[in-house]
Amino acid sequence: MTLFGIPRLAVGGTIRLVRLPLDIANAVLGGRPETGLALDRSEATARSIAGTVLGDDVLREDAERRRAAADARERALRLRSEAQRTTQEADESYSERQQEAEQKRQEADRKAKEKREQAKSRRQQKSKQAKKVESKRQEGSQQTAAKANEAIDENAREARLEVLEQKTEALNEKEEALTAADEAQRLADTAARTKAERKSD
Repeated sequence: MTLFGIPRLAVGGTIRLVRLPLDIANAVLGGRPETGLALDRSEATARSIAGTVLGDDVLREDAERRRAAADARERALRLRSEAQRTTQEADESYSERQQEAEQKRQEADRKAKEKREQAKSRRQQKSKQAKKVESKRQEGSQQTAAKANEAIDENAREARLEVLEQKTEALNEKEEALTAADEAQRLADTAARTKAERKSD
């Protein structure tokens, strides 16, 4: 062991002894990496001071290595923190996009439902209108048929009346003819009697 070996071991042991309760407290409080990093930097500083005071290059080099390692851990913590923040932002952005997409889908579903209901309403309205038109058409056809039947009935009544009138006229003519025939027969009979009476005189 060199001349500097004993003081170096004493410095290391003293630093570990001082640091031990701080490490335990940090572990109990949740083991924050920032606290551990601060303790590492403090230890590196203490070793650097001890190395300068004692003129121990090994202690100073060890302090530099520990400081460099602390810097590397700090960069790693910063990068991890940035990565976590980026991940969180990405997750939030993704969640927002999902919510927007879901809202758009729901809006599209609502509009599609409204369009289907409107189309159904239009079909029902058209069906009602078609039924009304058909009903009116049938009613018009029935009215036309009724008017045609009335016209036929009227024509038939007029034709029957005309036939009755013709029959009445024919009967009147026949009666007049019979009356004329009877009168002619009576006159003929009278003339025959008169002639017969003349002959008998």
